[in-house]
Amino acid sequence: MEQSYVIGLDYGTDSVRAVLIDSSNGKEVASEVHWYARWKKNLYCDASINQFRQHPLDHIEGLEKTISGVVSKSKINPEAIKGICIDTTGSSPVPVAKDGTPLALVKGFTENPNAMMVLWKDHTAIAEAEKINELADTWGGEDYTKYVGGIYSSEWFWAKIAHVVKADKAVQQEAFTWMEHCDLMTYLLIDNKDLKSFKRSRCAAGHKAMWHESWGGLPPKEFLGLLHPYAAELRDRLYDKTYTSDEVAGHLSAEWAEKLGLTTNTVIAVGTFDAHSGAVGAKIDEYALVRVMGTSTCDIIVAKVSEVNGKTIRGICGQVDGSVIPGLIGLEAGQSAFGDLLAWFKDVLSWPIDNLVMTSDILSDKQKEELKNEIASNFISKLSDAAEAIPLSESIPTALDWINGRRTPDADQNLKSAISHLSLGTKAPHIFKALINAICLGSKKIADRFQEEGIRIESVVGIGGVARKSPFIMQTLANIMNMPIKVAESDQAPALGAAIYAAVASNIYPNVAEASKNMGSAYEAEYLPKPQRVQDSAYLIESYDRLGAFMETIAKKN
Repeated sequence: MEQSYVIGLDYGTDSVRAVLIDSSNGKEVASEVHWYARWKKNLYCDASINQFRQHPLDHIEGLEKTISGVVSKSKINPEAIKGICIDTTGSSPVPVAKDGTPLALVKGFTENPNAMMVLWKDHTAIAEAEKINELADTWGGEDYTKYVGGIYSSEWFWAKIAHVVKADKAVQQEAFTWMEHCDLMTYLLIDNKDLKSFKRSRCAAGHKAMWHESWGGLPPKEFLGLLHPYAAELRDRLYDKTYTSDEVAGHLSAEWAEKLGLTTNTVIAVGTFDAHSGAVGAKIDEYALVRVMGTSTCDIIVAKVSEVNGKTIRGICGQVDGSVIPGLIGLEAGQSAFGDLLAWFKDVLSWPIDNLVMTSDILSDKQKEELKNEIASNFISKLSDAAEAIPLSESIPTALDWINGRRTPDADQNLKSAISHLSLGTKAPHIFKALINAICLGSKKIADRFQEEGIRIESVVGIGGVARKSPFIMQTLANIMNMPIKVAESDQAPALGAAIYAAVASNIYPNVAEASKNMGSAYEAEYLPKPQRVQDSAYLIESYDRLGAFMETIAKKN
């Protein structure tokens, strides 16, 4: 049998990475990472109003550099590289001109944040999300939010589009259509440039755009027009059918084949979201909750159609047939901040270092750079060691993980984080431990909701940098969730999952389940709940719930 290879391209919040995978065993042959230059400079973003936008050039430059990089490094015959699949963050919609060009590449819009990708963590559309939820309850017809947990989020497709076109008439006039990031990057690569026939991602459409087969696709113009007249017009320029990522979107165009060092025989699979492909890369199976742990978390579980049996799960991020594994219902939940909560705390503690130490005339530039690198490499590990060493007799504050709002259960981006039970004895490690407890308690609330709604969970799989690098966090998570947690060995589980989809689209494997079994990541560690710690965590849950209830009351008053 001819040896064949596939590429998975994974777009994260800060960078894009490509992996070239041997399809026979899932072994990584080569990898390449590209950090977004404009994003690194904080261009087009304003954290004070939760505005986070990314320029498509960051993504296009990264696509070319990473894929051409793995092709060049591997020295593999381009004919042997059979397929590519792209996964991205989501919901991260991008306005597109009539000829298929991302609007931010059109003259007059190149520096306009409203013409750029609206990143998943952008929460400028809270009012529009609230409007969608109000309409779903009151308009007199079908509740189009029922398969996305019954609450539409400001992180999602329609709310973001409505907000942008209300804020910017020029974008409204020139944005012929909109694409999720995973669809746009797939579209840019393929030979077929017909926007109407282009195959959109089932994963993106079902989880974020209220697409469902039972009502013929997207919500009708009658409903969308109540949100904004432009939304109704846009409906005609979108899609009715959607496709799973084991299907072929097209073949690599001649232009991109030349740029990447590949051939036009290379298959491009339908795009998907990073968490869902990550679950495939981690060999997801029924009754296993896969936690993609990065700046935020996405929690993915699959279930038989007969097990869900038409039931709609409250307060999650959607249930979509085929969004993870075709033939099974993919269910998604998650936290709006996981690693971001710890990054925020690091930024707070770094202020005097950045503004006093790094500006001092006493140190040379070389010493400053060396000190900066040393602090960056040791910051979290030192705090983790100190937090883990705190005796149980010492009081730990209570914190909430809602630093960027609450995704699930029951989306509410108006909510804010809080810390209580501070005292003169509270030091940085105590607060750090409280934040670790908070992200683990938020994780437990998600698992509890699934189980309350009849979705069985027997184990948890963690993937991502946090899962692999922080035994302290993973053991705390196992104790608080009272479940065993396995950690996937792969550093690039979403990219690996995308490569698995590419292998199926390229006819190397007959289905995703078989491809995942052969190519998916092994597990490198397992954390078992410690009975005494499980018992000790009961008071943490009660304190978290009390503080959360108080903050929800405050949010309603404001």
